[in-house]
Amino acid sequence: MFHELNVFFGINTFVLRFLLFQNFNGLPSMHLHRIFFIAFVFYFFLVYHTSLAIDKDFSIKEYMETINMNFCQAGKLQDTMSCKPKNWERIYRSPIVGLDNRFDVWKHNNEALIGISLRSTTPRAISWTENFYSAMIPAKGVLQINDSTTFEYCLAVNDNAAVHIGWTYALGSMHVPLLDQIKSHYVLGNKEVLIFGHSQGGALAYLTYAYVHYLKLLGDLPSDIRFKMVASAAPKVGNIHFAYDFESYTPNCWAFNVINPEDWIPLMPFAIQTTDDMTTTQPFTFIKQGLKTQKLGTRLAMSSLYNSLNRKTRKARKALQKNLGKRVGKQVKKERPQFVEPDFHHSMNYTRAGNHIIFEPNEAYYKRFPKRSDDIFIHHMLEPYLFLAELYQEKRD
Repeated sequence: MFHELNVFFGINTFVLRFLLFQNFNGLPSMHLHRIFFIAFVFYFFLVYHTSLAIDKDFSIKEYMETINMNFCQAGKLQDTMSCKPKNWERIYRSPIVGLDNRFDVWKHNNEALIGISLRSTTPRAISWTENFYSAMIPAKGVLQINDSTTFEYCLAVNDNAAVHIGWTYALGSMHVPLLDQIKSHYVLGNKEVLIFGHSQGGALAYLTYAYVHYLKLLGDLPSDIRFKMVASAAPKVGNIHFAYDFESYTPNCWAFNVINPEDWIPLMPFAIQTTDDMTTTQPFTFIKQGLKTQKLGTRLAMSSLYNSLNRKTRKARKALQKNLGKRVGKQVKKERPQFVEPDFHHSMNYTRAGNHIIFEPNEAYYKRFPKRSDDIFIHHMLEPYLFLAELYQEKRD
């Protein structure tokens, strides 16, 4: 950013000197108009391109600012916050909705940039229920959040794409105030939006980014808004077809998930792959037909092996959907009786998506955060991630 500003001021100083000290006597007025028009266009082009607050690449400085804003989710809106990063002010806190979900809006003091901080899991049981409510639903559809709120969403265009029902419900519960904030700040000239969160908040950052991406394509958000996602310790939010879709518009840019390899949360939820998760054209479609050409003994042995493997993976998927779908869904319905549970997608093939920044621990890290501990979240909380972020920054300074 500073390099671009130096280029900007240097070039514009040259242009202004050229215009001020040239002798334009004798030039036709039409030529003068052309000169000043070209200078104005050149100036506007430079102002536009040097005013961009975010770019497509991962920034460790940006990540450290977001993680500190995530720290600030604790406490009240007007609290004095030691965690507050320089040049940022928190200006809005949403109501608590859904399954104890909430987001903050931050404004950068020197840029046309806002940040949306999505809260992570809270100590309340219903917040944990949201995480465990992990049966999949289609990545495009309609959720009946309550009697007055319907959430029509598109998180991927692939018909086979599927996403986590609990986190999609959470996004649907927040989508009205979320879009209101984005649109109201756009009117004020804030056309760049940083979307971030840690843990559950990181999962919601993924789905929020996908949601606003398709709203832009559908024309429901202005095309000149720029979004960037910086998730931290986010778990997996969808299946392989969601990942393919998400990565098609974030190739090595715009959306990042920072991971501590000692943290188990990014490995969740549990995943089961069956033949139903394969592409339309694949060998298992024709396996029974192909086995008919084999000798009887081979045919019986191979059929038995295939059927056994196919049944076991399908049975495991069914067990996950029953326990992490229907059973957990009953707890959700107790808290939110107006919620209408949709039909589940056949997939439970959770896969990580997007671009990942891996923070490798060193000896100093393990002295402070032991590899083995009775505290199962020792490698997951904000403190170890901030520690690793500082190490990451030191390596690049």
